Amino acid sequence: MKEDLLKKWLNDELTDAEKEAFSKQEDYAFNQRIIDTAKYFKASNFSKADDFETFKKNYNGKTKVKQLHWVSPLLKIASIVIITLGVYFTFFNSNNSTVEINTVVAEKTNIQLPDLSEVMLNADSKISYDKSSWESNRRLELQGEAYFKVAKGKTFDIITNNGTVTVVGTEFNVKSRNGYFEVNCYEGIVSVVSDTIERRLTAGKTFRILDEKFTQGQTIDAEPQWINNRSSFKLVTLKEVFKELERQYKVSVKFKNTDTSRLFSGGFVNDNLQNALVSITQPMNLTFEISTSNQVLIHGNAN
Repeated sequence: MKEDLLKKWLNDELTDAEKEAFSKQEDYAFNQRIIDTAKYFKASNFSKADDFETFKKNYNGKTKVKQLHWVSPLLKIASIVIITLGVYFTFFNSNNSTVEINTVVAEKTNIQLPDLSEVMLNADSKISYDKSSWESNRRLELQGEAYFKVAKGKTFDIITNNGTVTVVGTEFNVKSRNGYFEVNCYEGIVSVVSDTIERRLTAGKTFRILDEKFTQGQTIDAEPQWINNRSSFKLVTLKEVFKELERQYKVSVKFKNTDTSRLFSGGFVNDNLQNALVSITQPMNLTFEISTSNQVLIHGNAN
């Protein structure tokens, strides 16, 4: 009976009563989707039937209707999709778990770590860490300069190209530039390792490697001056001082008859270029010229 109805349906020979009975069969919707799709089908050159209309005319009801095992292929396809999505989300979620914050020249920003520790990032600096594994792998990478206020009882490592700083609930500043690595401890204790040099710094102690020379000293400051828009230096070469000026003001500094290896102690403000240049050049018996909006020329003493 079911096969007869299918034959008549294919040939559009169903009576109204038969149409009603046929539409109530559980596979009616599935058969209808096949017909709707098959209308757009054209047989290949290897097929004896020209198209679906020819198939309908030649149907005689004697051919056995083979059960369609369509569930199995769909399950296979679904499995492939699920596996593919699993790989996709695993890969991209692992990549997306890395937090990376960059500052450009003349920009500072504040960051809060997963343990609520605070970080202020100085100009032209970068910090990155994996937030998904923070509790088990408490480490971050720093390029440039940052001031840390670490939550009490919290520990993590700061990895730089110049060395590693390990902290426990403290306040400190890390500066890691090309050829310049400096750590100032303002509260608590920090451990610093750079190549073969290892030190534990308590509040007021400093650690510095500048041009491959190690020095250890003290500071009376309660916090780094740059967070208050003032850059400060103690026995630092003019070359490094003017590099910092470039980071804070988006300028390019050129020199004429100037010994940039001379040591400078002092500072400059980060919100007024004219005043900053006066603060550097006057104590060093230098003069300056602002030639364009982004270029500064430093003149040395010709004598």
